[in-house]
Amino acid sequence: MSIASELLKRKFRAAWPHLDERTRRIMAATESVSLGYGGVSVVARACGLSRKAIRKGILELQDGEPLVGRIRRPGAGRKPITESDPRLVETLQGLIDEQTRGDPESPLRWTCKSTRAIAQELAQQRHPVSHVKVAQILHGLDYSLQSNRKTEEGEDHPDRDAQFRHINITVKRCLRQGLPVISVDTKKKELIGNYHNAGQQWRAVGQPLAVQGHDFPSKDVPRAFPYGVYDIGRNAGFVNVGTDHDTGAFAVASIRGWWRSEGRRIYPDARTILITADGGGSNGWRLRLWKLELQKFADQTSLGISVCHFPPGTSKWNKIEHRLFSFISSNWRGEPLRDYETIVNLIAGTTTAKGLKVTCRLDRRKYPTGREISDEEMSRVNLQRNKFHGEWNYLIRPNSKAS
Repeated sequence: MSIASELLKRKFRAAWPHLDERTRRIMAATESVSLGYGGVSVVARACGLSRKAIRKGILELQDGEPLVGRIRRPGAGRKPITESDPRLVETLQGLIDEQTRGDPESPLRWTCKSTRAIAQELAQQRHPVSHVKVAQILHGLDYSLQSNRKTEEGEDHPDRDAQFRHINITVKRCLRQGLPVISVDTKKKELIGNYHNAGQQWRAVGQPLAVQGHDFPSKDVPRAFPYGVYDIGRNAGFVNVGTDHDTGAFAVASIRGWWRSEGRRIYPDARTILITADGGGSNGWRLRLWKLELQKFADQTSLGISVCHFPPGTSKWNKIEHRLFSFISSNWRGEPLRDYETIVNLIAGTTTAKGLKVTCRLDRRKYPTGREISDEEMSRVNLQRNKFHGEWNYLIRPNSKAS
């Protein structure tokens, strides 16, 4: 915001309580005329009046008529549409919920639908509203227009949006039934040592933390692999910090750790778990080891393991990214991750105003890479594919002969 705009805001704030509706309009019109081209928009943002009201004030200035006549009493006039239609905001949020996109590391959200398209959909649901008012409400809900960013991980799949809707419907149904619904993923690999960590923290002036001048460590430098399990229904996180490799066995071991530590106590009557996961990485839909380890987990717990993968190029829209990982990153910003204890404590200390609680543990077990799964081993996976994209959506049932 420019200094001139801020000064204009201060001027209006000082004068506003002493003016009535008409004199406010005249004052705003006077300021906009003095600014010249674009002044109406600048003044509208500074004082809160609509551009229509300011233009009316300009016409009154041009007419030169004295300010006499009836003044509308305070509180009179047309009520805000959000008061006359109390369900408007709720309906608007419901419309854009499944279409929401954005950088999950940011507190701002943005929608891929135009305000005109949203206004048309609202009108079809008996909530007539202008696209201008839709934009105003969205700004009030912390949505914003943003330019594109280089965050795509691949070409869009033609059934991308259909898979989003399928996941959304499946998650809502399971939550209504009281079943555990978890979002899983591996957070970015972290270097252990006195290395730079993005962000800032409060310190005495002139006393920044000194860290390594480069981040190109040798293979011997230890690394951390935080694998997260986010319980969507409870707004609770479980993070298993691995020290070896991020493999399918490590991913399922982390889920098993969550179930033994928290899940079976919280969901004693559950017979099925729903997992939403990325399409790649250690929990990718192509990975045989992931499915084989899930089968072992199903056999050990007698649980049905239902899995929904996000389509290619959409890993950043997994719930765990913006419900858990973004807050962990915020909590340890600017703090060098010098040892595993620091990582575990910072993750476990992550909270939010909405009540997020996180459990964290260190996993020093070995998870070797390069393991090949034979067709014979895969034949023992009791996998039932969904009719809609069975490669992304499937159920692994316990084998009846499992011990």
